[in-house]
Amino acid sequence: MSKIPLLIDTDPGVDDALAILMALNEPSVQVVGLTVAAGNVGLQHTVANALKLVEVGNAPQVPVFKGCDAPLVHPSPDAADVHGADGFGDVNYPKANGTVHDEHAVQAILRLSHEHTGQLLLVALGPLTNIAAALKIDPTLPQRIARFVVMGGAVTAHGNLTPAAEFNIAFDPEAAKVVFDAFPMTELVDWEATIAHGLPHDQIETWLEQDSEAACFYELISRRTRNWAKSLRGFGDWHSADSLAMTVALEPTAALRTERRPLMVETRGEWTRGATVIDWNRQTGRADNVQIAREVDTGAYFGRVKRALGG
Repeated sequence: MSKIPLLIDTDPGVDDALAILMALNEPSVQVVGLTVAAGNVGLQHTVANALKLVEVGNAPQVPVFKGCDAPLVHPSPDAADVHGADGFGDVNYPKANGTVHDEHAVQAILRLSHEHTGQLLLVALGPLTNIAAALKIDPTLPQRIARFVVMGGAVTAHGNLTPAAEFNIAFDPEAAKVVFDAFPMTELVDWEATIAHGLPHDQIETWLEQDSEAACFYELISRRTRNWAKSLRGFGDWHSADSLAMTVALEPTAALRTERRPLMVETRGEWTRGATVIDWNRQTGRADNVQIAREVDTGAYFGRVKRALGG
C-alpha cells in the first residue's frame, strides 16, 4: 500500500513540535514538506525550529520551506510568553545542520498540490497565512487536496488569545477567512476540543523519561510550557492542540464524534476579531464547510504521543 503524502503548514512552537514528531513517526504517511510561517514566534525562529525537528525526527530528507513572515493585513502579537522567545523554550538547543530550501512555502504548497493531485493530506498547525496566499495565486488549490485538517478556532467562542478567539485564527483572521471560504470542507480540531482532551502531567512526564533522542529533546523544549500550565494556570492537564489535530489527521477514525456546520471568521469586531462563528442552527443558509471534532479517542491520542516520544 502506497504512503499518503502529507504536507504540514506550521509555525513551530512546542505543540507543533510534538505533532510533527508524531507525523515523522507514522509509517502510513510520507511527509513531503514543512511549509513554515510566522506565528508562535517570528519566522527566523519557526524556520530554525522546523529544521531541528526533521533532524531530531531522523528525517533529513523532508524539505523545509520558508513562508510568510507576517499576517496578511494587520500585525499581531506572538506567543513567545508561552513558548519562549525562540519558540522552543529558550533552552539554546544546538542548531540543525540542515538548510531551508530556496523555494518559497507558498509556491511549494501549489507545486506539491499538483504533484500529489487528489492524494495530498494538508495539515495546518499554525496561522493560515501561507495557505491564504497560495489561494490568492491559485484559487483551484482545494480541488487538488484530498483532506484538509486545521488546528484552529474556538467553536463556542471560548478563546485562548482573546475571550472569543483562538491564537491561530486571531493571529491572521483575514487569512483564515480566505481559507475557510475557499475550501468546501475542512476538518477542524479547535481549542475547545484541546481543553477537553488534556494530557495528564504525570503521564506526559513518564513518557518524556523514555530513552530516546525525541523524548530527551522534547522534555527540554517543552519544560517551560508544561511548568507554565501547571503553575500559572493551575491546569491538571497539559494541552497540546497540534498533537490532537495530528491524531485526527493520521487516524480519522479517532474522531469519535463530529458535527458539520457552516463556519464564518469575524475580522472586524471590537471584542470578537478572529472569532470562528459557527452557525449551529444553520440560520444563514450557508453550506456546511467544517467538520468539527467534538470527541477524540484518548487511547489513540495518548498512544500516538507516547510512540512519537519513544522514537
